[in-house]
Amino acid sequence: MAFAGKVWRLLVGIKDGLSLVFLLLFFSLLYAVLTARPSPAQIRDGALLLELNGSVVEEKSQVDPIAALLSGTVPAGEFQVRDLVHALDKAATDDRIKAVVLDLGQFLGGGQVHLTEVGAALDRVRAADKPVLAWATGYADDGMMLAAHASEVWVDPLGGAVVAGPGGDRLYYGALLERLNINARVYKVGTYKSAVEPYGRNDMSEPARENANALYGALWEEWQANVKKARPKVNLDLVTKSPAEWVTASKGDLAAASLAAGLVDKLGSREEFGARVAEVAGKDDWDNTPGTYRSTELDAWLAGNSADTPGDAIGVVTIAGEIVDGDAGPGTAGGDRIADLLDEALNDDLKGLVVRVNSPGGSVLASEEIRRAILRHKANDIPIVVSMANVAASGGYWIATPADRIFAEPETITGSIGIFAVVPTFENALAEWGVNGDGVRTTPLSGQPDMLNGFTPEVDSILQSTVEDGYTDFLTRVSESRNMTTAQVDEIGQGRVWDGGTARQLGLVDQYGGLTDALAWAASEAELEEGDWHPKFLGSTTGGFDTLFRSMLMGDEATARTGQDLFGMIAQREQALGAQVVNDLNRLLDGRGMQAYCLECPASPASKSAKSRGLFATLARLFAE
Repeated sequence: MAFAGKVWRLLVGIKDGLSLVFLLLFFSLLYAVLTARPSPAQIRDGALLLELNGSVVEEKSQVDPIAALLSGTVPAGEFQVRDLVHALDKAATDDRIKAVVLDLGQFLGGGQVHLTEVGAALDRVRAADKPVLAWATGYADDGMMLAAHASEVWVDPLGGAVVAGPGGDRLYYGALLERLNINARVYKVGTYKSAVEPYGRNDMSEPARENANALYGALWEEWQANVKKARPKVNLDLVTKSPAEWVTASKGDLAAASLAAGLVDKLGSREEFGARVAEVAGKDDWDNTPGTYRSTELDAWLAGNSADTPGDAIGVVTIAGEIVDGDAGPGTAGGDRIADLLDEALNDDLKGLVVRVNSPGGSVLASEEIRRAILRHKANDIPIVVSMANVAASGGYWIATPADRIFAEPETITGSIGIFAVVPTFENALAEWGVNGDGVRTTPLSGQPDMLNGFTPEVDSILQSTVEDGYTDFLTRVSESRNMTTAQVDEIGQGRVWDGGTARQLGLVDQYGGLTDALAWAASEAELEEGDWHPKFLGSTTGGFDTLFRSMLMGDEATARTGQDLFGMIAQREQALGAQVVNDLNRLLDGRGMQAYCLECPASPASKSAKSRGLFATLARLFAE
């Protein structure tokens, strides 16, 4: 009994000790969350520092700390475009801000529409007689598009700028799947619906090539027009038409070549750049480290300059990322989550609803669920407006069909009106290893669908018919929305992707404009005067816990100055290719159901920068099926 008593006291002591440890951890975490929030008191006279270590996005994604810790992935930084525009517009009119600094040393990019919006806000800062100064080790297309709006563009002497233009190769797996004896069964409607081509072909089809040439040609023209307008002295023809000769003329010195072509204004280290900023914004009285200057960071600036909320509310619901079934997001458009947000807002007495779409589409079921939730608002007789950002294609356009008005930009990618599904079966692979299926059926559908032994002709026919019916539904929704016949929609549909300018000519879009224009139109339709309304963004924003988890996971990597020269850019491209393989295999194996998805649309910066740590796990799943 004495021994048992000692064991019992030991267990009680361990229990009390663990309880104390968990209590200490809880209160430490609570304190960290509360102190992680930026304070308006951190605003200082000097420069507004936009240290864009990450990508510009429509909606910040929420970090899953458990998944991130298990995978060992570091979450990339994300900056909401509306936050950047709001911060810059406030800086333009605030006497405390003497200049704006763009630190693009770790910039991962953003969609063309988003970068155009931020660039226009930078122009408004310069119009207020405040300089904008940009610095980076290396500039790629996205970074150059932002930096072009700066009054001074600096680059590290060991770096430089490269302009590649949109486009490039993607991977095709037809021969690989054939070698592995995997039967990728494709069901689709749309001559131009090239989303499934990688699973059945070894190269791009001619219709897909025709569509891609038209789309990327239009985007490239818009990119050049934007940069040339912001930076008239730039010689883009030299940089893009004879890139090897251009660099060779400077004896391989990319920084000097960038200076000669007018891409940058000055060569200098980060410390030399900081000294130049200090001449404009003032020296930092608290820190004498070389290259420092008086500045206010973005989070503190936003905390001290919250948006006004006068009068009535116009709701804004954000559809960002791939549209999927379930509660996913923010940053991914979970159909259930967004439909719930819209239904909860039915009690908010909204005077209008703006649907902000930045999505290449996805699940047909989730797209329809969101569309029906939007229609429940339309039944309240309020104006419904769609504002398209970088991409609003396929399922993203399906969601737009209830709109009274559709706004897009010339660089917006839209259309892709088509449906597909892809399902792998493994009967040939099993037969190669001597495994065959046999049995009896009471109907042609008994035991079907059978992923291991293949589908019967009846199943193939039913699945194709279902996809064709989904396409008919898509055509019907668009024709009713755009006052066209289904034949007219079919002619511009067939999975073809359009730039915003062409989409406007075809009647898929009503007018050019961004989110601000869409809100103003909704307010006008609701007969609200200027100053008597405000936008109300539906859904919770990322809070203190999310900020804390990001900082804990990123640690020193958040401020690490990793290589961003030409070879560093090549390394980033390698990571993007690995992420593409993972995404392609997941799309084949995940059984996502019928899809209205635009695979040919450019990948978002977040997916470009995704780590490929899941590649071997995905390959293992492929061979384990």
